[in-house]
Amino acid sequence: MISEALQHKLEDYKSIYAQLKENLKWKVGDRRTLMMVASMYVVKSRPFDFNRFLELSNYIKDNVGFFSNLKTYQRYTTAATLDVRFEQPQEKFQEFITVYEKMVASGFSRGPFTYIAALVMVSSDQPVSDYEKRIEKSLRIYKGMKEKHYFLTTASDYPLAVLLAVRDEEPEQLIHHMEGFYEQLSINGFWKGNYLQFLSHILTLEKETDPKVLIDRCLRLADSFRESGIKTKQIYYPQIGMLAMLKDGESEVKTIRLVAEQLNSDRLFKWHKDINFMMTVNCLMSNRVQDTTVIETGMYSIIEAIIQAQEAAMVAAIAGATAASGGGDG
Repeated sequence: MISEALQHKLEDYKSIYAQLKENLKWKVGDRRTLMMVASMYVVKSRPFDFNRFLELSNYIKDNVGFFSNLKTYQRYTTAATLDVRFEQPQEKFQEFITVYEKMVASGFSRGPFTYIAALVMVSSDQPVSDYEKRIEKSLRIYKGMKEKHYFLTTASDYPLAVLLAVRDEEPEQLIHHMEGFYEQLSINGFWKGNYLQFLSHILTLEKETDPKVLIDRCLRLADSFRESGIKTKQIYYPQIGMLAMLKDGESEVKTIRLVAEQLNSDRLFKWHKDINFMMTVNCLMSNRVQDTTVIETGMYSIIEAIIQAQEAAMVAAIAGATAASGGGDG
């Protein structure tokens, strides 16, 4: 049974996507970009105004260098992120560009993933004066990831390194936590690779729950998906990590299947089944964030952070595909 609130989110998502597709179909070749933009508004429960969104997208395009990735489709996901999170997005854009340049000067590579990581940084509640310290810690975490998994760790991991840098622990301790999750899950049937690394990063963001409990929840969720006829693809590992944040995540599996099937049968979305699954979990989790019991247990901020990590990962995946076909280089 799909709740009224969740069904309402789905209808909003379809409506926003339809507007974007109608108005930007000749400007954005990859429809997943528009799906990503639509989901950001729905997840944050932010009213969508196409003219406001387009004005901000054009402002971004007009205020970056000729070779910047923000001249390309990435300006749309950047505009959406700024629009849903800030009342004065144009002002925040200037702060975002300043942080991007600081990150590049500190050792991050120019390109789409550093833009995304800079967005993650300015979206946090930390004061501007803390940016330098957080950039330095983020880079240490990234280098620690690289030491453990040289071939798996790429610039696409920048946004998660920035999110993890908010944690109080030293980078070495955080890397130790990640490795513990990675190894235990791989021993218990999860395939080693990029998605398991992402899952281990997501679980490391949660510091209130015993790691053994989180691992057990992941295993039970994987079993529940299989029992419901949902193949546990590696690309779905991050969604399992998100649901593991909930004590009753398994109880949502049937709802997830129903919502995903609804999107899969819609002519606008039927060609993107994996994205549909991800969007379904994001919508469900954002719905749960508004649950008073989630807010009271302090889970609100962690679920918000994980949804942000998921958005960054999807934007990064699209950015990677575009870069491979000849996108800008920063």
